[in-house]
Amino acid sequence: MGEYLYGRCLSMEIFAMNIITYANQNVHALVAYQPGKPVEETAREIGLRPEEIVKLASNENALGPSPLAVEAMKNAAAGMHIYPDGASYALRCRVAAEHGVSFANTAVANGSSELIELLGHAFLQPGTEVVAADYAFTLYPIVAKLLGADYISVPNRNSWIHDLKGMLAAITPRTRLVFITNPTNPVGTMVTQTELEEFMAQVPEHVVVAIDEAYIEFAGERTDSVKFVKEGRNVVVLRTFSKAYGLAGARCGYAITTPDIAELLNKARSPFNVNAFAQVGALAALDDKEHIARSVEMVSKGRQQYVCFFEELGLEYVPSHTNFILVKVGNGVEVFRQALAQGVIMRPMAAYGLHEYIRITIGTAVENERCLAVLRSILQNK
Repeated sequence: MGEYLYGRCLSMEIFAMNIITYANQNVHALVAYQPGKPVEETAREIGLRPEEIVKLASNENALGPSPLAVEAMKNAAAGMHIYPDGASYALRCRVAAEHGVSFANTAVANGSSELIELLGHAFLQPGTEVVAADYAFTLYPIVAKLLGADYISVPNRNSWIHDLKGMLAAITPRTRLVFITNPTNPVGTMVTQTELEEFMAQVPEHVVVAIDEAYIEFAGERTDSVKFVKEGRNVVVLRTFSKAYGLAGARCGYAITTPDIAELLNKARSPFNVNAFAQVGALAALDDKEHIARSVEMVSKGRQQYVCFFEELGLEYVPSHTNFILVKVGNGVEVFRQALAQGVIMRPMAAYGLHEYIRITIGTAVENERCLAVLRSILQNK
């Protein structure tokens, strides 16, 4: 059956094909971000109950959300007929107090991923450039390409750490954003405060440096990136409530930056971009220092479980400052598939070009033991 369009009868199939040619070609050329599958879907596919699945693929907090956050969100449920505070005033005030900055230095969004997108809207257009390291968060190139900017990827040093000198050398007059992921995902390494200081001393004034600290709570020795904001540098420090705070499902992140950049981010965001549940949950989570301490302790002990196992089996791994660890296992996709069939979900790293590696999220002691038992059986039967 055909449809009449401008006096011509076109089949629905031809119409559907032609409409793609009118789409933004930057979108057409993108490869969509691939998140890990939900536990329920995986359970259905392999014939197990959801409670039999151990998901160690998405760097979530195995302890769950802050109890204070859960209680706050429950109490907020009765008010869901009211739009949330569009300015996220209470949360931004609390974030500012946490870091010793002013309200004007803050912005909040639907996860730090939205902040990355807002940075793109604020600073990128065709003819501009983004500089980042190899093996960085996959959203960086997606945002750059979506907005028509060139994406410059700088190889890491041999120790898997960002080569800040190489990134500095890659900056041109067209560069608008530099992303430093610290600690980095999916590798887990960090640059030091000294390295950051040396980099910031030389970065040109036309460049905004985004320091993505999604995993900073798990780092044994933290860097002070907020100091650059206090000095008035063109720096955006990105944080999230998805990892250590256990609020990945609520979607909330924040930025500490200069008032000028914060204003640009707030102009570029959509109205009511942070829902009411996320706002009250994040506000309560910031006060739950006990939950953060327990989460960090769990990850620290869990990392040691994996390190001992890897060294026992002679596996090459990358020492991690995060709640995940990268390990070389041979055929990463095949190991992933075999582990999945036994109810353990890990993340193969082929999408990053690391075909011999898998990334494992640190879980509870019981979850880690289950994962290691499955991994041992796979590797010893190769």
